[in-house]
Amino acid sequence: MSKKKFNDLISKKVVLVDGATGTEFIKRGMPQGISPELWALENLDAVHEIHNSYIDAGSDIVYIPSFGGNRIKLEEFGLADRLYEMNSSLAKAVRENIAGRALAFGDLAPTGRFVEPFGDLGFKDAVNIYKEQVKALLDGGVDGFAIETMMDIQETRAAVLAVKETCDLPIIVSMTFEENTRTLTGNDPLSALITLQALRVDAFGCNCSSGPKDMIELIKTIKPYAKIPLLTKPNAGMPKLIDGKTVFDMGADEFATYVEELVAAGANIIGGCCGTTPEHINAQANAARDLKAVMPQVKAVSAISAPHANCLLGQEQPFKVIGERINPTGKKKLQAELRDGKFGIVRQYAGEQLAGGAAILDVNMGLSGIDEKTMMLETISLLAQGTALPLCIDSTDSEVIEAALRLYPGRALVNSISAEKDRLEKTLPIAAKYGAMFILLPLNDEGIPETADERIALAKEIFAEAQKYGYEREDIVLDALIMTVASNQSAANVSLDLIEWASRELKVSSVCGLSNVSFGMPERKWINAAFLGMAMGRGLNMAIANPSSEMLMSLIAGGDVLSGRDQKIHRYLDKFSAIKQKTQRSKKEILDPAQRVFNCVVEGHDDSISDAVIAALASGIQAKAIVDDCLIPAINKVGDLYDCKKYFLPQLIMGADTMRKAFEVLEPLLAEDQDKPAEKAVIIMATVEGDIHDIGKNIVTLMLRNYGFEVVDLGKDVSAAKIINAVKKHKARIVGLSALMTTTMINMEEVVKLAKEEGLFSLKIMIGGAVVDKNYAEQIGADAYAADAMESVRLAKRFTE
Repeated sequence: MSKKKFNDLISKKVVLVDGATGTEFIKRGMPQGISPELWALENLDAVHEIHNSYIDAGSDIVYIPSFGGNRIKLEEFGLADRLYEMNSSLAKAVRENIAGRALAFGDLAPTGRFVEPFGDLGFKDAVNIYKEQVKALLDGGVDGFAIETMMDIQETRAAVLAVKETCDLPIIVSMTFEENTRTLTGNDPLSALITLQALRVDAFGCNCSSGPKDMIELIKTIKPYAKIPLLTKPNAGMPKLIDGKTVFDMGADEFATYVEELVAAGANIIGGCCGTTPEHINAQANAARDLKAVMPQVKAVSAISAPHANCLLGQEQPFKVIGERINPTGKKKLQAELRDGKFGIVRQYAGEQLAGGAAILDVNMGLSGIDEKTMMLETISLLAQGTALPLCIDSTDSEVIEAALRLYPGRALVNSISAEKDRLEKTLPIAAKYGAMFILLPLNDEGIPETADERIALAKEIFAEAQKYGYEREDIVLDALIMTVASNQSAANVSLDLIEWASRELKVSSVCGLSNVSFGMPERKWINAAFLGMAMGRGLNMAIANPSSEMLMSLIAGGDVLSGRDQKIHRYLDKFSAIKQKTQRSKKEILDPAQRVFNCVVEGHDDSISDAVIAALASGIQAKAIVDDCLIPAINKVGDLYDCKKYFLPQLIMGADTMRKAFEVLEPLLAEDQDKPAEKAVIIMATVEGDIHDIGKNIVTLMLRNYGFEVVDLGKDVSAAKIINAVKKHKARIVGLSALMTTTMINMEEVVKLAKEEGLFSLKIMIGGAVVDKNYAEQIGADAYAADAMESVRLAKRFTE
């Protein structure tokens, strides 16, 4: 199916996809603990019956039952060598059965592994894993691809690129957002939308985790920024245990009452996830029959994104400073560190620029004596985990640009693309492939034009070329090309005219390297400040500058008030109405050793914590004092930042891992008697019988270990008997149970019952997973429900006090 036909279908009606598949399989006899894909292949009559029911109910699109058909998931059943056969055969069988009555989309889903830079699965490997499945489904004749139930933007990007680099069929993507409207790894819906629609997926939305009511506000929030159709596949409410069976609490009629609100909020494609049946889809179809979907209202969005945040650009937005300091030019200390393969100063500059008010970080690794591409990738990996700010990739090497954009888990800004032949022929197509915004530099192979008219002509030429790749005005930022007034006093006026043309006529954002204007002049700050005020009056809305300049940032704050960009003057008042304690340290200030240890943990500097601990010991601080006064307060601070959603899962893991490395240094030095830590409490962790999903359990296990608990991880698909035997063998005080499937959550109760039968009345059992909640924990007699990894740590501490 072509993308045009897909878009034509979306434009005509509210499109319906199918409902739950797994629960329908179980109704027809699929046992626990086996590969659903293998069962489907061996029971095609059941697959056809389910699809026929959904098509009769009104589904325009049905999903091939290939959810767990990637190599990593099939390996768990010893089926990796049958990947091609299973995926292609399932697709072919479904296509033959539906016979044109609906579209058949190949289903791609999580591998269960964290992808680089957030995990140990290389990004290249992740793309290839998905490509293998994509090719098999293509050979089976799919009409498009549904990438669903994704919890991490980087793994989602890998799946999207796998499809795009293999074919040109439609791609619809849905991620799973929790109650806090973020995914398990902290991705928010708007940042994910910005990233994925820049990669030119054909629809984006959410599935699983919540019912239809909760999805209304999410869709409403992102609709103004969506240039593609939006999708919702909610659960039929929440699961409950009734007579030993998992039952969802929302019937088909109630489920359909939310259709009108979902469509009004902006949903173009609707369907169902866990607990939904053909009856639910039929009720949706009836409710949507006379509704007209709201099509995307924008052609482009001027925005870039990071994994956990985004940055909206444009004349109506506050002035944006691109932090310039992560650039080795003229910085001897940074140059020396980079040549040694170290990144301490990069971390420092990132933190200082964030504190100073930068909205974006420019990253330049151009330095003789180093491998620019390798260092760029290392820096991107570091900053993707260590800062919320989006990145501006700054290089003259197209290979470096491509490597950086491929790895970066967001939508980046490229600095820059000019009319030079190499930039137009190599860098521009690369930027377009990965959906990056770019800074348009109006110069060519002959040099920098002297007049504004000549620069405008080049800008038009570059923009016309960019339009061939699908770029709109909102996707570019024009560089004003500021030259120093020391050599040409009229240079400033040329740039000012260019800024005004960009703002008033081309209607794009403009940026400048602010300090260029004063190069070679004394007391440069006054010229910089004067030019900034003049440029903001002509329409300048971005600058590449050092945000540590209080005068610069104050001028920008005042300019935003006068231009109306700071609506209701909130940002200005926040900056100046109260005396605030400065968080940015003076360059001359030297941290005391204890504070350095504390900061390493809070900021996740696992590469420097050992040196910090050794320095603290050398200064005379006792090992126990480092633990009590530095490490424990620091990790508690990390937990607090996570709770208030200033930190997300990557930072939480980094902080805990840093503390673990500190303990590796300290443990041999702790005294044998009263200073020796108490014997570690043993915790048994397991995903319950029949459930092969363990990513959440693995995160909890890692966090508990990093907090000093001894964890025995039994893995996944673990029987109640094996869990209780492990409790006895290891004299465990706590059991942590995980389930991601509604069909396996009932096995949690079996563990609780068996523990009581065995007389383990002091054993504490906590449960977690996307399909369970506090009410379910109480219902089965568990001691607690843990909503996330940090809550698991707090419960474990409470149970062992």
